[in-house]
Amino acid sequence: MDLVACFFEREDAEHVADALDGTLRRGHFQGEDDDEDHPWTVLLPATTDLTVLDGLLTQYEGWLESPAADQPVPEPAPLPSAPKRLKNS
Repeated sequence: MDLVACFFEREDAEHVADALDGTLRRGHFQGEDDDEDHPWTVLLPATTDLTVLDGLLTQYEGWLESPAADQPVPEPAPLPSAPKRLKNS
């Protein structure tokens, strides 16, 4: 699975993409219409050195997108078929 690093400034994203052989793209927040508010994303291979990446994220005030956001939501627990009786009647 590839890593996705996000930055608000294009120059910062370009520095990280050049340093780690990543691909620069424009990201999108859901519900945002204004293109100026969209972050810049850098797609990085899964083999990227995470210690180097962490240093660059701190230096350029970036963040990693959570891979859990792309995973499907688990099914909810099944509901009971009848109400629970608390007293014997």
